[in-house]
Amino acid sequence: MAFLTEPEPERGANLPIMSGISRIVANNPGPMTYHGTNTYLIETGQGLVILDPGPEGHPEHVEAIMRHTGGQISLILISHTHHDHVGAAAELKSKTGAPTVGFKVSGLDTFDADIKLSNGDVVAGMTAVHTPGHALDHLCFSVPARNSDKVLFSADHVMSWSTSIVSPPGGDMKDYFNSLDVLLKRDDDVYLPGHGPALREPRDLVRAMLAHRVMREHAIAEKLKEGPASTYTLMDTLYSQVNPRLRRAAERNVLAHLLKMEIEGKVARDGENWRAAQAR
Repeated sequence: MAFLTEPEPERGANLPIMSGISRIVANNPGPMTYHGTNTYLIETGQGLVILDPGPEGHPEHVEAIMRHTGGQISLILISHTHHDHVGAAAELKSKTGAPTVGFKVSGLDTFDADIKLSNGDVVAGMTAVHTPGHALDHLCFSVPARNSDKVLFSADHVMSWSTSIVSPPGGDMKDYFNSLDVLLKRDDDVYLPGHGPALREPRDLVRAMLAHRVMREHAIAEKLKEGPASTYTLMDTLYSQVNPRLRRAAERNVLAHLLKMEIEGKVARDGENWRAAQAR
């Protein structure tokens, strides 16, 4: 897959992207967050909206948001409740009084959005698109065209720099497949992801991601024809070249595939191992 890279962004800076949209990149780089979480500043008819305030434990990031907004924030949108996106929500809400907005069912016991959204709901002119898979409460947001571009904030569902981790139980591979199909049926011109740079002509990458997942599933099925295997053995075989720091995440992806394949009757559990399902 043709992923994008970008130089490390200036920390604490408000980086313009297009008319009425900019980002501040949190200083939480890592193998699953790239340079850090993108916090978006979005001008709307109802005032300035923040999407994903970033991780907890980074007061300098909240200070940067406050500095660049003057604290004049109308809403705090949450794409999903993984800590690197929602962690700073409570602190930012405390400083600004802005209500939080998220999916109607939270994936985190300690977060409950003030304004709860379902698929298709509109807030501040932005339409929520429920895309479970990476997380059960994952939302993308579409906004009215900017500079003639149809923009979708794709968060961690589709990123320009890497594939997404699907880790059960919050992550669901069957949902992830379905949510990629949802995006393929849309006509967005550019995705603004939760990590990394903007992605133009995004459906090419979405199609490649779907093909990649199908290929992984086929490889799992072929390996299980040799006999039962554990998720670790499957990961060690299929992800032999992966960064050692990502091996645990890769094993979670394998489990997510197996759970999907189990529902579809393709594999079955064999104690702590998995095996190919018997033909009926």
